[in-house]
Amino acid sequence: MHALTRLIKEDMKPALGVTEPAAIAFAVALARNHLPEEVTRVVLHLTSGLYKNAFTCGIPNTTHVGNDFAAALGLVAADPQKELLCLDGVTEEDVKKAEGLVKNGIIDVIMNRITSRIEIRAVVMGKTHEAEVVIRDAHTHVVEIKEDGKAVYSADNLAQAEGNEIPLIHRCSIEDILDYIKTVPYEEIAFVKEAVTMNRALAEEALRNQQTTFARTLKAMNDNKLVSEDAIRTANLFCNAAIEARVIGLNLPAMSITGSGAHGIMATMPLYAYQQVQNLTEEVLLRSICLSYLICMYIKEYSGKLSAFCGCAIAAGTGAACGLVYLMGGGHDEIQKAISNMASSITGMICDGGNQGCIMKGITAVELSFTSAELAMRGRYIFSNHGINGKTAEETLRNMGLIASPGMVETEKTIIDILKKKQEEGRA
Repeated sequence: MHALTRLIKEDMKPALGVTEPAAIAFAVALARNHLPEEVTRVVLHLTSGLYKNAFTCGIPNTTHVGNDFAAALGLVAADPQKELLCLDGVTEEDVKKAEGLVKNGIIDVIMNRITSRIEIRAVVMGKTHEAEVVIRDAHTHVVEIKEDGKAVYSADNLAQAEGNEIPLIHRCSIEDILDYIKTVPYEEIAFVKEAVTMNRALAEEALRNQQTTFARTLKAMNDNKLVSEDAIRTANLFCNAAIEARVIGLNLPAMSITGSGAHGIMATMPLYAYQQVQNLTEEVLLRSICLSYLICMYIKEYSGKLSAFCGCAIAAGTGAACGLVYLMGGGHDEIQKAISNMASSITGMICDGGNQGCIMKGITAVELSFTSAELAMRGRYIFSNHGINGKTAEETLRNMGLIASPGMVETEKTIIDILKKKQEEGRA
């Protein structure tokens, strides 16, 4: 198996709801399993991206949102063996128990620092014992477990050593990636079809479920069809119905990439829509999706997993633009032009957490990815001497990532301050 195939396969993960509440529930549930008595208090330390992304997003199988409720469900109901699917099977009784825990104030949530790095420290305490789980750099990457202050598991040294290496994706040029896309055996990437199947099912659930408010309107705007003759409106329907389902917590998973269901949806569904409208082969679709994923990963390795910019729109949207160029018959030159167009348009869009606003960001990203690709195919692009565009596509992708981290650290702080103020005023 090619190293890039392995990278994609290991990165793709089904996720129920937004990945941050799932990661919080997973961490608390795992810590709970290391405590030999009833839990009387939970202290949750979160970095800014986790705190922000879980702040007002819906939690599957409930009508609730937020960090504290995700932690409470982790305590009473989550199965840590299911990782990002850990909230599957939550019952009404579980929800009532979690409501009681939140109401009784046994859960403290602390936002400990502004950073694009993923980090959760979940501490659960009983009358005489405590247990602690630390997750770092990926939503389910456990680096330490402690029982009464004594480490019973540690992978931190390995994680730090791996973190000093140049990521595999950054050892590749765009030409290398494109050569892989063209030559990798189709059978080797056939597993990517699962992302299409899973994300389409989520979009269709959004159309059925009465909790959604945008999905059926997007279908009406698409001539009331799932697939119309308009590729952009078809893409908006598939992509943003699925995103709506995810952020309000409907009980079906998305296929995530780079730790985000929204990234997986955005990097997949516009390409699926175009393939359906143009009646292209499944093989060319899956090759385009692999290209989209790898471009998204390229940016995210610079920006960090969770930052102040909307990675769904910027990183996954740029991936989708490159995938569209591939579907339209373009090559390296057109892909580089599409990257320049995306860098000059959407870079800097903020992320204010997983919430209903993700739908509007998704609509913007879908439309810009199509426009950037179509302009590139016509030879139109923003020249390298303008703005953050680099002399090469690789340099442009790097600059896009740097805008997020370290570039938008103060933006992240301002977003957090606004969310906290809303919470204090009782509006969140």
